[in-house]
Amino acid sequence: QVQLVESGGGLVQAGGSLRLSCAASRRTFSSYAMGWFRQAPGKEREFVASINWSGVSTNYVDSVKGRFTISRDNAKSTVYLQMNSLKPEDTAVYYCATQSVPYYSANDRTAFGSWGQGTQVIVSS
Repeated sequence: QVQLVESGGGLVQAGGSLRLSCAASRRTFSSYAMGWFRQAPGKEREFVASINWSGVSTNYVDSVKGRFTISRDNAKSTVYLQMNSLKPEDTAVYYCATQSVPYYSANDRTAFGSWGQGTQVIVSS
């Protein structure tokens, strides 16, 4: 069972930046796609971004394109989410996620089934 530990959340003013990190305990981290999801109060959890096992292919929800960047360091078993130009509507608990099938497509958002505990991001206006 892989363990995912997120960090880097906090309170930031609109227009500011945060960098989230997610450290994975998985020995074969480099073989699996990784993703970030978020859940705002009273709303369902939604997909934010994903990256394939090699880091070559990335996907984003339209609302964060051009502002957020997902990346990974396979040597450190860590995935990152750089968030710039933050907006109040980005306020949510952000979750790191991974898949159970190696080398599977990062485009399949339903394939993400292992979650971290989440890190809170609050963007004030």
